[in-house]
Amino acid sequence: MSDDRWQTVLVLGGIRSGKSAFAESLVAGAPAVRYVATAAGGEDDPEWLARIEAHQRRRPQSWSTEESGADPARLTELLTEAKPDDTLLVDDLGGWVVALLDPARQPNDDEADVAALAAAVRDCPARVVLVSPEVGLSLVPTTPVGRAFADALGTTNQALADACDRVVLVVAGRAVWLKPASDLSDLSDLGAAAVAPSIAPSVVEPPAVEVEAHVVSPAVVEEEKPVSRTPGVLDEPTQILPLVASRTVIEQGMELPLPDSETGPDARDRLTNVDFAGAGLGRLVEAVEFAAATQGTVTPQPWSAPRVLLLSGRHTGGAAAGDDVADVERRVAQVENGEGVLSRLAGSAGADIAVLRTAEAAPIEDGPATTDADVERALLQGWHLADAAGEAGKDLLVIASIGTGTDAVAAAISVASTGSEAVAVLPRVLLPGGVFDDEAWMVRCAAVRDALHRIRREPRGAKDLLRELGGTDVAVAVGALLGAAARRLPVVLDGPLGIAAGLVARDLAGQTRHWSMLVDAGNLELVRHGGDVLGLTPVLDLGLGLGEGANALAALPLLRTAVGLASAVGVHPAMLAEHGDAGLTDEIVPNDDEDVDFAEPEPAGPGPASTTPEPYEPGAGSKPE
Repeated sequence: MSDDRWQTVLVLGGIRSGKSAFAESLVAGAPAVRYVATAAGGEDDPEWLARIEAHQRRRPQSWSTEESGADPARLTELLTEAKPDDTLLVDDLGGWVVALLDPARQPNDDEADVAALAAAVRDCPARVVLVSPEVGLSLVPTTPVGRAFADALGTTNQALADACDRVVLVVAGRAVWLKPASDLSDLSDLGAAAVAPSIAPSVVEPPAVEVEAHVVSPAVVEEEKPVSRTPGVLDEPTQILPLVASRTVIEQGMELPLPDSETGPDARDRLTNVDFAGAGLGRLVEAVEFAAATQGTVTPQPWSAPRVLLLSGRHTGGAAAGDDVADVERRVAQVENGEGVLSRLAGSAGADIAVLRTAEAAPIEDGPATTDADVERALLQGWHLADAAGEAGKDLLVIASIGTGTDAVAAAISVASTGSEAVAVLPRVLLPGGVFDDEAWMVRCAAVRDALHRIRREPRGAKDLLRELGGTDVAVAVGALLGAAARRLPVVLDGPLGIAAGLVARDLAGQTRHWSMLVDAGNLELVRHGGDVLGLTPVLDLGLGLGEGANALAALPLLRTAVGLASAVGVHPAMLAEHGDAGLTDEIVPNDDEDVDFAEPEPAGPGPASTTPEPYEPGAGSKPE
């Protein structure tokens, strides 16, 4: 499967539903596409020819056209002959079924032809997009020929849906993904009808905060809108989340678990005896120690099921100076469609992505970014998202962000929390083409300055900062850090929003920072300074600038390799006590009462066996002094 997380897609839709245009958009980024046209005949039908001509005009000149025509076996041959670098677009299977049912080919084993086509799609090394009419939504045709066509096409669609990685239904130009690439059917009973078998973290909220959360794993999974409920009701089952603890209250001074304080240093010490040819893992030892502490073992396992929590926040006013709202929405839509840098990196790392759009925040220079009630709900939203990741079997949570104004808001929180200077930590505004917009940066600085002046006499508690400066996206991230710590789920912070959330979460529960790892500061002083305050040293110094969340995913394979080596490589032979020894371990010697950590060895030669004087016996020699 390709890095952008799909190999074969079946696009279903009715007449004029937009299915062909949607299928073409899926392969628009390919350097070359082989367009397989299945229609045959119609030369004497001007309206039909006009339809074909409209399709032809939409195709780029770099595309080549292959006519399968009246020979259904030709499509199977094309799929079988395709190379790994090829991209095929088949439009559509309705024409293929018409050719399959041609009376001139009868009698024929049509079911065998359908099975052969499905097998060819399943085994095809190329990227394939197949378009097919969805005929199952209308009445049963009144003619024998119509019924035969509907039955054959329905059978074909079912066989191809089973063979393809992903299936999408296009209705009125809107795409609804029906099948992700991985089968999680054992969890499907947790969802409503609109949710595919993949887990889609969502929290039932009061209607005051409208959020849409779904998991891309790898497809976009649409979910139902939040249901109106009484605020504070947390002990009821949600649409897709398990029952959470009742009356969860997020407040300052929360008692959350800590990682194992001994296994991390023990894992670091163990690496001094491991059979490496050189000095070892270098700075990657930090990742090994973090994994050991959070997993509670000196031989931790590499993270195998990461989840990316992508937050798309919308901050207005001066904080968003220089940001393009349309471009931000384009990038989020890319992730939802399994495209773009973040999706490619997630595909390589085996991660799924939970996408959450948060409510728009007010300008921080003019007044509070949000309300106290919205902060409370957003904190619980983040807590539940972390809880959902744990329930889905995820072993690592990566905080990511694509939004407007998030850098300035994160800088404001950092300044308010650490006393740093806004001009020193606020990242520069980078425009497409590598151009810096210093004027927009100055507007952001002014917005941060005015916001801090506005709250100079206000309380600086964690929830106060979220209300006045952070908004709901930062609050969701804070709640996710708290929920992850409660679930003993390690978190990767990667960028301004994650660091800002870490600073606020520390004031609610100091344990959260011990469950957090900072992979790379990305040449951002805001991230480096915030990490220092949190006690988080970047594991790597790569200067990555791929986007918040993407930086961590790019480095994750290297971190997993280090953790895997640390646990798999044995002790150097010179450190073994004897041949065949597994290594130096504590000696545990059982006795009648309990196990003890150390026992005095039996003497191997002459020496006092006891300190108790023996009684003197006459004739046995001189009397002891």
